[in-house]
Amino acid sequence: MKEIIQKDFEIYLGAEILEKLSEILINKEYSKIFILMDTHTHKYCWPILSPYLVNYVTIVIPAGEANKTLKYAEFIWEKFQDNFADRNAVLLNLGGGVISDLGGFCAATYKRGIDFINIPTSLLAMVDASIGGKLGLDFKSIKNSIGLFQHPKYILINPLFLKTLPEEEIRNGLAEVCKHAIIDDLSLFEKLAKKAELNWENAGNLIFQSLKIKAAIVKKDPEEKGIRKALNFGHTIGHAIESYSLINDKKPLKHGEAIAIGMICEAYMSHQLLGLSGKELNEISHYFLSRFPKYKREINFADLEDFLKNDKKNAAGQINFSLIKKIGKVKIDINCEDALIEKSLEFYTKLSA
Repeated sequence: MKEIIQKDFEIYLGAEILEKLSEILINKEYSKIFILMDTHTHKYCWPILSPYLVNYVTIVIPAGEANKTLKYAEFIWEKFQDNFADRNAVLLNLGGGVISDLGGFCAATYKRGIDFINIPTSLLAMVDASIGGKLGLDFKSIKNSIGLFQHPKYILINPLFLKTLPEEEIRNGLAEVCKHAIIDDLSLFEKLAKKAELNWENAGNLIFQSLKIKAAIVKKDPEEKGIRKALNFGHTIGHAIESYSLINDKKPLKHGEAIAIGMICEAYMSHQLLGLSGKELNEISHYFLSRFPKYKREINFADLEDFLKNDKKNAAGQINFSLIKKIGKVKIDINCEDALIEKSLEFYTKLSA
Protein backbone atom coordinates (compact mmCIF):
# COMPACT_ATOMS: atom_id res chain seq x y z
CA MET A 1 0.00 0.00 0.00
CA LYS A 2 1.35 3.43 -0.99
CA GLU A 3 0.89 6.44 1.26
CA ILE A 4 0.92 10.23 0.99
CA ILE A 5 0.72 11.80 4.44
CA GLN A 6 -0.17 15.49 4.58
CA LYS A 7 -0.75 17.73 7.57
CA ASP A 8 -4.54 17.71 7.29
CA PHE A 9 -5.27 14.43 5.50
CA GLU A 10 -3.85 11.07 4.51
CA ILE A 11 -4.01 9.25 1.16
CA TYR A 12 -3.70 5.47 0.87
CA LEU A 13 -3.57 3.61 -2.44
CA GLY A 14 -3.73 -0.15 -2.79
CA ALA A 15 -5.84 -3.27 -2.59
CA GLU A 16 -5.79 -3.16 1.23
CA ILE A 17 -7.67 0.10 1.66
CA LEU A 18 -10.94 -1.48 2.80
CA GLU A 19 -9.14 -3.14 5.70
CA LYS A 20 -7.60 0.29 6.38
CA LEU A 21 -11.11 1.77 6.48
CA SER A 22 -12.25 -0.75 9.08
CA GLU A 23 -9.20 0.10 11.19
CA ILE A 24 -9.90 3.84 10.94
CA LEU A 25 -13.57 3.51 11.91
CA ILE A 26 -12.73 1.34 14.91
CA ASN A 27 -10.02 3.70 16.16
CA LYS A 28 -12.03 6.89 15.65
CA GLU A 29 -15.15 5.58 17.43
CA TYR A 30 -17.55 7.70 15.36
CA SER A 31 -21.06 8.10 16.78
CA LYS A 32 -22.76 7.53 13.40
CA ILE A 33 -21.52 6.30 10.03
CA PHE A 34 -23.23 7.59 6.88
CA ILE A 35 -22.40 6.37 3.37
CA LEU A 36 -23.26 8.60 0.40
CA MET A 37 -23.57 6.92 -3.01
CA ASP A 38 -25.21 7.53 -6.34
CA THR A 39 -27.38 4.96 -8.07
CA HIS A 40 -24.40 3.61 -10.04
CA THR A 41 -22.02 3.15 -7.12
CA HIS A 42 -24.83 1.73 -5.02
CA LYS A 43 -25.31 -0.98 -7.63
CA TYR A 44 -21.69 -1.74 -8.55
CA CYS A 45 -19.44 -0.61 -5.67
CA TRP A 46 -21.51 -0.86 -2.51
CA PRO A 47 -21.45 -4.70 -2.59
CA ILE A 48 -17.63 -4.49 -2.45
CA LEU A 49 -17.60 -2.07 0.50
CA SER A 50 -20.56 -3.20 2.61
CA PRO A 51 -18.91 -6.33 4.14
CA TYR A 52 -16.40 -4.05 5.87
CA LEU A 53 -19.01 -1.94 7.69
CA VAL A 54 -21.52 -2.34 10.53
CA ASN A 55 -24.13 0.03 11.97
CA TYR A 56 -24.42 2.52 9.14
CA VAL A 57 -26.97 4.67 7.30
CA THR A 58 -26.92 4.72 3.49
CA ILE A 59 -27.84 7.79 1.41
CA VAL A 60 -28.40 7.30 -2.32
CA ILE A 61 -28.88 10.06 -4.90
CA PRO A 62 -29.33 9.89 -8.68
CA ALA A 63 -26.10 9.67 -10.70
CA GLY A 64 -24.86 12.61 -12.75
CA GLU A 65 -23.52 16.17 -12.62
CA ALA A 66 -27.08 17.52 -12.97
CA ASN A 67 -27.72 16.42 -9.37
CA LYS A 68 -24.85 18.35 -7.75
CA THR A 69 -27.34 20.94 -6.53
CA LEU A 70 -28.87 22.54 -3.44
CA LYS A 71 -31.82 20.17 -3.81
CA TYR A 72 -29.67 17.14 -3.09
CA ALA A 73 -27.60 18.98 -0.47
CA GLU A 74 -30.85 19.52 1.41
CA PHE A 75 -31.72 15.84 0.91
CA ILE A 76 -28.40 14.80 2.50
CA TRP A 77 -28.70 17.26 5.41
CA GLU A 78 -32.22 15.94 6.09
CA LYS A 79 -30.84 12.39 6.27
CA PHE A 80 -28.28 13.59 8.82
CA GLN A 81 -30.98 15.27 10.93
CA ASP A 82 -33.47 12.41 10.63
CA ASN A 83 -30.82 10.05 12.00
CA PHE A 84 -29.69 12.43 14.78
CA ALA A 85 -26.16 12.94 13.49
CA ASP A 86 -23.97 14.85 15.93
CA ARG A 87 -20.56 16.45 15.37
CA ASN A 88 -18.82 13.11 15.97
CA ALA A 89 -20.54 11.49 12.98
CA VAL A 90 -18.67 10.67 9.76
CA LEU A 91 -19.67 10.59 6.11
CA LEU A 92 -18.09 8.13 3.67
CA ASN A 93 -18.26 9.38 0.07
CA LEU A 94 -18.35 6.32 -2.18
CA GLY A 95 -18.31 7.48 -5.78
CA GLY A 96 -16.89 9.85 -8.34
CA GLY A 97 -16.39 13.59 -8.48
CA VAL A 98 -20.03 14.55 -7.91
CA ILE A 99 -20.20 12.46 -4.75
CA SER A 100 -16.91 13.75 -3.30
CA ASP A 101 -17.77 17.40 -4.13
CA LEU A 102 -21.36 17.31 -2.87
CA GLY A 103 -20.80 14.93 0.04
CA GLY A 104 -17.80 16.83 1.28
CA PHE A 105 -19.73 20.11 1.04
CA CYS A 106 -22.61 18.70 3.08
CA ALA A 107 -20.28 17.22 5.72
CA ALA A 108 -18.19 20.40 6.03
CA THR A 109 -21.26 22.59 6.56
CA TYR A 110 -23.41 20.32 8.78
CA LYS A 111 -23.18 21.50 12.40
CA ARG A 112 -20.13 23.54 11.27
CA GLY A 113 -18.37 20.42 10.11
CA ILE A 114 -18.23 16.65 10.56
CA ASP A 115 -15.47 14.34 9.33
CA PHE A 116 -15.70 12.83 5.88
CA ILE A 117 -13.69 10.13 4.11
CA ASN A 118 -13.45 9.88 0.34
CA ILE A 119 -13.48 6.45 -1.28
CA PRO A 120 -13.22 7.36 -4.98
CA THR A 121 -14.53 4.80 -7.44
CA SER A 122 -13.81 6.60 -10.74
CA LEU A 123 -10.43 7.46 -12.21
CA LEU A 124 -11.44 11.13 -12.28
CA ALA A 125 -12.12 11.11 -8.54
CA MET A 126 -9.01 9.06 -7.74
CA VAL A 127 -6.57 11.47 -9.38
CA ASP A 128 -8.43 14.76 -8.98
CA ALA A 129 -11.86 15.35 -7.47
CA SER A 130 -11.37 13.56 -4.13
CA ILE A 131 -8.07 15.36 -3.43
CA GLY A 132 -7.45 18.97 -2.54
CA GLY A 133 -10.36 19.94 -0.34
CA LYS A 134 -12.42 21.78 -2.97
CA LEU A 135 -16.06 21.15 -2.10
CA GLY A 136 -19.17 22.52 -3.66
CA LEU A 137 -22.17 22.35 -5.89
CA ASP A 138 -23.44 23.89 -9.09
CA PHE A 139 -25.88 26.79 -8.90
CA LYS A 140 -28.03 28.02 -11.79
CA SER A 141 -25.91 25.99 -14.25
CA ILE A 142 -22.62 27.58 -13.10
CA LYS A 143 -20.23 24.83 -12.02
CA ASN A 144 -18.95 24.83 -8.44
CA SER A 145 -20.20 28.36 -7.76
CA ILE A 146 -21.12 27.56 -4.14
CA GLY A 147 -18.51 25.88 -2.00
CA LEU A 148 -15.62 25.98 0.42
CA PHE A 149 -12.26 24.41 1.19
CA GLN A 150 -12.12 21.48 3.61
CA HIS A 151 -9.98 18.35 3.35
CA PRO A 152 -11.33 14.86 3.95
CA LYS A 153 -9.64 13.12 6.86
CA TYR A 154 -8.69 10.22 4.62
CA ILE A 155 -8.69 9.35 0.92
CA LEU A 156 -8.72 5.61 0.30
CA ILE A 157 -8.00 4.56 -3.28
CA ASN A 158 -8.36 1.03 -4.60
CA PRO A 159 -7.73 0.80 -8.38
CA LEU A 160 -9.81 -2.40 -8.48
CA PHE A 161 -12.94 -0.21 -8.30
CA LEU A 162 -12.09 0.76 -11.89
CA LYS A 163 -13.27 -2.71 -12.93
CA THR A 164 -16.81 -1.45 -12.37
CA LEU A 165 -16.47 1.39 -14.91
CA PRO A 166 -17.34 1.59 -18.60
CA GLU A 167 -14.60 2.75 -20.98
CA GLU A 168 -16.01 6.29 -21.25
CA GLU A 169 -15.58 6.78 -17.49
CA ILE A 170 -11.94 5.66 -17.64
CA ARG A 171 -11.42 8.18 -20.45
CA ASN A 172 -13.17 10.82 -18.34
CA GLY A 173 -10.45 10.55 -15.70
CA LEU A 174 -7.65 10.23 -18.20
CA ALA A 175 -8.07 13.92 -19.05
CA GLU A 176 -7.08 14.95 -15.53
CA VAL A 177 -4.12 12.53 -15.44
CA CYS A 178 -2.88 14.11 -18.64
CA LYS A 179 -3.49 17.63 -17.30
CA HIS A 180 -1.21 16.91 -14.34
CA ALA A 181 1.44 15.71 -16.78
CA ILE A 182 1.11 18.76 -19.05
CA ILE A 183 1.51 21.27 -16.24
CA ASP A 184 4.24 19.48 -14.30
CA ASP A 185 5.81 16.36 -15.77
CA LEU A 186 6.94 15.99 -19.39
CA SER A 187 8.08 12.41 -18.83
CA LEU A 188 4.61 11.40 -17.61
CA PHE A 189 3.02 13.02 -20.67
CA GLU A 190 5.42 11.13 -22.94
CA LYS A 191 4.59 7.89 -21.13
CA LEU A 192 0.86 8.48 -21.62
CA ALA A 193 1.28 9.53 -25.26
CA LYS A 194 3.06 6.27 -26.13
CA LYS A 195 0.15 4.14 -24.94
CA ALA A 196 -2.85 3.87 -27.22
CA GLU A 197 -4.73 2.12 -24.43
CA LEU A 198 -4.10 1.74 -20.73
CA ASN A 199 -5.15 -1.10 -18.48
CA TRP A 200 -6.10 1.01 -15.49
CA GLU A 201 -6.69 -2.03 -13.29
CA ASN A 202 -2.89 -2.41 -13.24
CA ALA A 203 -2.04 1.29 -13.46
CA GLY A 204 -1.40 1.98 -9.79
CA ASN A 205 1.99 3.56 -10.52
CA LEU A 206 0.56 6.03 -13.04
CA ILE A 207 -2.28 6.91 -10.68
CA PHE A 208 0.26 7.45 -7.90
CA GLN A 209 2.40 9.72 -10.11
CA SER A 210 -0.65 11.82 -10.89
CA LEU A 211 -1.68 11.89 -7.22
CA LYS A 212 1.76 13.10 -6.15
CA ILE A 213 1.64 16.03 -8.56
CA LYS A 214 -1.69 17.29 -7.28
CA ALA A 215 -0.94 16.59 -3.61
CA ALA A 216 2.37 18.50 -3.81
CA ILE A 217 0.70 21.53 -5.41
CA VAL A 218 -2.15 21.53 -2.88
CA LYS A 219 0.36 21.32 -0.02
CA LYS A 220 2.10 24.48 -1.28
CA ASP A 221 -1.13 26.41 -1.82
CA PRO A 222 -4.15 24.85 -0.07
CA GLU A 223 -6.60 27.69 -0.80
CA GLU A 224 -5.66 28.46 -4.42
CA LYS A 225 -4.12 31.88 -3.87
CA GLY A 226 -1.09 31.14 -6.08
CA ILE A 227 0.44 28.07 -7.70
CA ARG A 228 -2.61 25.87 -7.16
CA LYS A 229 -4.25 27.84 -9.96
CA ALA A 230 -1.98 25.79 -12.26
CA LEU A 231 -4.44 22.92 -11.80
CA ASN A 232 -7.00 24.98 -13.72
CA PHE A 233 -5.24 24.51 -17.05
CA GLY A 234 -7.97 23.63 -19.56
CA HIS A 235 -10.70 24.29 -17.03
CA THR A 236 -11.67 27.88 -17.78
CA ILE A 237 -12.90 27.05 -21.27
CA GLY A 238 -13.57 23.41 -20.35
CA HIS A 239 -15.98 24.26 -17.51
CA ALA A 240 -17.80 26.75 -19.74
CA ILE A 241 -18.23 24.11 -22.45
CA GLU A 242 -19.36 21.57 -19.85
CA SER A 243 -22.01 23.97 -18.51
CA TYR A 244 -23.14 24.85 -22.06
CA SER A 245 -23.44 21.16 -22.96
CA LEU A 246 -25.36 20.39 -19.76
CA ILE A 247 -28.05 22.87 -20.84
CA ASN A 248 -28.10 22.20 -24.59
CA ASP A 249 -27.34 18.51 -25.18
CA LYS A 250 -29.55 15.48 -24.58
CA LYS A 251 -26.37 13.58 -23.70
CA PRO A 252 -24.13 16.23 -22.09
CA LEU A 253 -20.36 16.06 -22.32
CA LYS A 254 -18.67 14.43 -19.39
CA HIS A 255 -16.27 16.52 -17.33
CA GLY A 256 -13.14 14.95 -18.81
CA GLU A 257 -14.46 15.28 -22.36
CA ALA A 258 -15.12 19.01 -21.88
CA ILE A 259 -11.75 19.55 -20.18
CA ALA A 260 -9.98 17.78 -23.05
CA ILE A 261 -11.51 20.36 -25.42
CA GLY A 262 -10.54 23.11 -22.99
CA MET A 263 -6.93 21.92 -22.96
CA ILE A 264 -6.72 21.99 -26.76
CA CYS A 265 -8.13 25.54 -26.79
CA GLU A 266 -5.92 26.75 -23.97
CA ALA A 267 -2.85 25.10 -25.53
CA TYR A 268 -3.61 27.17 -28.65
CA MET A 269 -3.83 30.30 -26.49
CA SER A 270 -0.52 29.29 -24.85
CA HIS A 271 1.02 29.02 -28.31
CA GLN A 272 -0.17 32.53 -29.17
CA LEU A 273 0.68 34.23 -25.87
CA LEU A 274 3.49 32.31 -24.15
CA GLY A 275 5.39 30.75 -27.03
CA LEU A 276 4.33 27.13 -26.58
CA SER A 277 5.95 25.48 -29.57
CA GLY A 278 3.89 24.41 -32.55
CA LYS A 279 5.27 20.90 -32.07
CA GLU A 280 3.97 20.64 -28.51
CA LEU A 281 0.65 22.25 -29.48
CA ASN A 282 0.26 19.54 -32.11
CA GLU A 283 1.24 16.80 -29.63
CA ILE A 284 -1.35 17.96 -27.10
CA SER A 285 -4.06 18.38 -29.74
CA HIS A 286 -3.36 14.98 -31.29
CA TYR A 287 -3.39 13.28 -27.91
CA PHE A 288 -6.87 14.46 -27.02
CA LEU A 289 -8.39 14.28 -30.50
CA SER A 290 -7.23 10.68 -30.90
CA ARG A 291 -8.61 9.53 -27.53
CA PHE A 292 -11.72 11.61 -26.91
CA PRO A 293 -14.93 11.98 -28.93
CA LYS A 294 -15.14 15.11 -31.04
CA TYR A 295 -17.82 17.62 -30.06
CA LYS A 296 -19.93 18.10 -33.17
CA ARG A 297 -21.84 21.16 -32.00
CA GLU A 298 -20.08 24.32 -33.20
CA ILE A 299 -19.53 26.73 -30.32
CA ASN A 300 -18.30 30.30 -30.20
CA PHE A 301 -17.44 32.91 -27.61
CA ALA A 302 -20.99 34.29 -27.49
CA ASP A 303 -22.27 30.82 -26.47
CA LEU A 304 -19.82 30.63 -23.59
CA GLU A 305 -19.52 34.27 -22.55
CA ASP A 306 -21.83 34.18 -19.53
CA PHE A 307 -20.23 30.98 -18.24
CA LEU A 308 -16.71 32.34 -18.75
CA LYS A 309 -17.50 35.61 -17.00
CA ASN A 310 -18.97 33.73 -14.02
CA ASP A 311 -15.90 31.51 -13.64
CA LYS A 312 -14.86 31.49 -9.98
CA LYS A 313 -11.19 32.08 -10.87
CA ASN A 314 -11.84 35.49 -12.42
CA ALA A 315 -10.49 38.67 -10.83
CA ALA A 316 -11.34 42.34 -11.35
CA GLY A 317 -13.77 41.44 -14.13
CA GLN A 318 -11.05 39.68 -16.15
CA ILE A 319 -11.33 36.10 -17.41
CA ASN A 320 -8.38 34.32 -15.79
CA PHE A 321 -6.38 31.49 -17.35
CA SER A 322 -3.54 29.15 -16.42
CA LEU A 323 -1.50 28.52 -19.56
CA ILE A 324 1.71 26.66 -20.41
CA LYS A 325 5.06 27.87 -21.74
CA LYS A 326 5.96 24.29 -22.58
CA ILE A 327 4.84 20.86 -21.44
CA GLY A 328 5.76 20.70 -17.76
CA LYS A 329 5.98 24.49 -17.27
CA VAL A 330 2.85 26.45 -16.37
CA LYS A 331 2.12 30.15 -15.83
CA ILE A 332 -0.86 31.38 -13.82
CA ASP A 333 -3.04 34.52 -13.86
CA ILE A 334 -3.06 35.16 -17.60
CA ASN A 335 -5.79 37.43 -18.97
CA CYS A 336 -6.84 36.92 -22.57
CA GLU A 337 -8.75 39.03 -25.05
CA ASP A 338 -12.17 37.77 -26.09
CA ALA A 339 -10.93 37.58 -29.69
CA LEU A 340 -8.22 35.09 -28.76
CA ILE A 341 -10.72 32.91 -26.91
CA GLU A 342 -12.87 32.96 -30.06
CA LYS A 343 -9.86 31.96 -32.19
CA SER A 344 -9.07 29.07 -29.85
CA LEU A 345 -12.62 27.75 -30.28
CA GLU A 346 -12.26 28.09 -34.05
CA PHE A 347 -8.97 26.17 -33.81
CA TYR A 348 -10.71 23.27 -32.08
CA THR A 349 -13.64 23.34 -34.53
CA LYS A 350 -11.28 23.05 -37.52
CA LEU A 351 -9.29 20.23 -35.95
CA SER A 352 -12.39 18.25 -35.02
CA ALA A 353 -14.17 18.69 -38.35
